Amino acid sequence: MNASPISIPSPDDVHAAAQRIAGKIVRTPVLRVPALDTIAKANLFIKAENLQRIGAFKARGALHAVGRLDPAVRARGIITYSSGNHAQAIALAAQEYGVSADIAMPEDAPSTKVAGVRALGANIVFAGTTSVERRNAAIAIRERTGGTIIEPFDDDDIITGQGTATLELMEDVAAQTNGQCLDALFVPVGGGGLIGGACLATAGSPTRVYSVEPEGCDAMARSLEAGQRVEVQPGPTLADGLKPVRVGERNFAIAQKYVAGCFRVNDDEISRAMALLLYSGKVLAEPSGAAALAVALRADLPEKPQRIGVIISGGNVDPSVLATVLARTSR
Repeated sequence: MNASPISIPSPDDVHAAAQRIAGKIVRTPVLRVPALDTIAKANLFIKAENLQRIGAFKARGALHAVGRLDPAVRARGIITYSSGNHAQAIALAAQEYGVSADIAMPEDAPSTKVAGVRALGANIVFAGTTSVERRNAAIAIRERTGGTIIEPFDDDDIITGQGTATLELMEDVAAQTNGQCLDALFVPVGGGGLIGGACLATAGSPTRVYSVEPEGCDAMARSLEAGQRVEVQPGPTLADGLKPVRVGERNFAIAQKYVAGCFRVNDDEISRAMALLLYSGKVLAEPSGAAALAVALRADLPEKPQRIGVIISGGNVDPSVLATVLARTSR
């Protein structure tokens, strides 16, 4: 017997999330960088989520999901597993609501993100290098403490919270262009929470949403091509935040319904995008955050869109990685 289709949030749920977290998150700017427009041969509208609280869009979903918990449940503590930005976001939400947070992070987590989590007062348990190992560690913490696991991406409240970034982008683009819509929106994909929310926020508009993943870490693209979720053993990439073994079930269901296409990028393209954004826009993105811009800057995009939205998902780059990127692009 076939399993019943999974239920997914609605566009209205994104609007409701925006109302709930208003005042708790930063309405980040939509940047215009003429030098990048010239390279892209298009008008780029850059949503700077690197300027969000904890330096990444993840603050949106975490504050929304933790805020939606019953206070008695929340008081028992919250738990998550993450390579970095979601970990910091949950630590922030725990601090905001005055509860404890236990977070499973990978052994190779960037030192900048580890320091950020600790600075926010969360407890860290290091567990392997894959999301499966981290999740198993989170389950063990739950069994010991009775806390609640906030999933990093496969959760309705996380998805709709993340969707508020795109909702703001669409509103600001309309304000800047006398009511016009984006032709295309490029979204970096790890587990899929950001693109799931982006799809819901753009539903009913002419905007086409595209996923962007590092080569060898392309679980969403492979899953959409196969018509079902598939596991990927992530290969090496500078984009440490885009290395899931498998995308979320809800996020995949949303992507199947809405995503117009998929792109893969390599480390050279990501490095170039980071450097160009830094030098031309005076904006620092982490490699995961620059992945979508890397695609927008390609000269050979099919059916070249004229108004392109780009989500810079975060700016928490390890100094050693930044040094590597700048050395690579200065040759």
